[in-house]
Amino acid sequence: MAESELAFDSLAGMASRLRAGSLDPVALVEQLLGRISDLDGKLHSFMRLTPERALAEAQAASRALAAGRDLGMLHGLPYAVKDLFDVEGAPTTAGTRLRDGHRARADSAAVEKLGRRGMSLLGKTHTVQFAYGAVGINHDQGTPLNPWQPAPFAPGGSSSGSGVAVAAGLVPVALGTDTGGSVRIPAALCGIVGLKTTVGRISRAGVYPLSGTLDSLGVLSRTVEDAALVFEALQGGDRRDAATLTVETPYSIESLKLGVRGLRIAICETVFFDEVDPEVEAAVRGTAEVFSSLGARVDRIEVSEVAEAAADPLRPLLLAVESSAINAEYLDHHLEALDPVIAPRMLEGRKVTAPDYYALLQRRTRLVERAQWTLREVDALLVPTTQIPARPLAEIDASFEVYLDHNTRYNRNTGLGNFLDLCGLSVPCGFTRLGLPIGLMIYARPFREDLALRAYEQATEWHARLPDLSWAGKTEHPAANEAR
Repeated sequence: MAESELAFDSLAGMASRLRAGSLDPVALVEQLLGRISDLDGKLHSFMRLTPERALAEAQAASRALAAGRDLGMLHGLPYAVKDLFDVEGAPTTAGTRLRDGHRARADSAAVEKLGRRGMSLLGKTHTVQFAYGAVGINHDQGTPLNPWQPAPFAPGGSSSGSGVAVAAGLVPVALGTDTGGSVRIPAALCGIVGLKTTVGRISRAGVYPLSGTLDSLGVLSRTVEDAALVFEALQGGDRRDAATLTVETPYSIESLKLGVRGLRIAICETVFFDEVDPEVEAAVRGTAEVFSSLGARVDRIEVSEVAEAAADPLRPLLLAVESSAINAEYLDHHLEALDPVIAPRMLEGRKVTAPDYYALLQRRTRLVERAQWTLREVDALLVPTTQIPARPLAEIDASFEVYLDHNTRYNRNTGLGNFLDLCGLSVPCGFTRLGLPIGLMIYARPFREDLALRAYEQATEWHARLPDLSWAGKTEHPAANEAR
């Protein structure tokens, strides 16, 4: 098999090859590490590689499979994690060099679980500083480049490195976090799948926080099935994260087989389509025909709770309030060393009074309850993941004001879903005239990931299109040597 063909294979495809004996876990890890060495010097998706761990885990998987001990579909397959996830012995920098000296004493709960499934950790991917940015820019540690353009285009944030690594075929799946869209935005801009789970589905233990209220974990992959496989493995209660102790019915990947026939799907007209790029809007609205052809009933709906959330002047500051408290030490003692587009936004949270913060949380609780009632007869909502596709980094970074405008245009639609406690899936639904991916977001009620994941992917070929990476050349990324 050609290197590029294997690199862009799905988890399910790789698993089949492993069990057929045409692929070995060790050879797979070695090939992907070589590909990272060749391409990531320019793509800049990985913050740090963990080759020794990856090879040791792959060797253990190879021995187990040869002995007939199969831990399931994920056994022997590689993955990566955003540099917010603790990995034993490695720094968790959260996007800032100020944390280079931090060494995790143990794996995060998510890394722990995937390790028990026999997966091999290739390394940690870049993120926006403190995960507080939708564009994907990091002025401190460097910004990953969108693989769909040879010129520097925005990758989307804050799980920027995870999105680029998966889209470029450096790793088949990567974990991210999503507080205001940080999984779905890079998925949309990089042309891959991004699953944002409901808060409480996956343990956040050992993951550097941004907002205790809104933080959720998610999966970036090339197919919906792959996202579902990893989600199924990660879900479950954990006493270290109290939110997971109230989880409803566990997710089963078997629900994918049900497809969308009979589902009640609605294009949500409220706010989500306002000031959306015409090419993006046309591609997203065009998906209604695909869902209809697959047997779903597609309607239009107005959701007043979305409009109320969008109009709340304090809603965008919820992240700022909680993140400024979490990162108080850095803001108080290292302000001059922080990313100039992150620190000012975070400091805005200190202007919100305690009564106003409490009132905001109360308004959110009421809106979440009302939205669930409004959507009681709707299985899924269709909206654009982002208002605009990827834009050149130089254009976005021209000034702080321009950056803020782009940041909002990338995270408005995703952030509203976080505020209303919806789960969501971004899937590719088209390309612009410049060849840039367009993302469709499928929203479902809390804990109904099964509905969001029963996507339309099988009727389209958008997820099968691959970026031309000939421009990335063959230069070794500095991170390739750090863990050797």
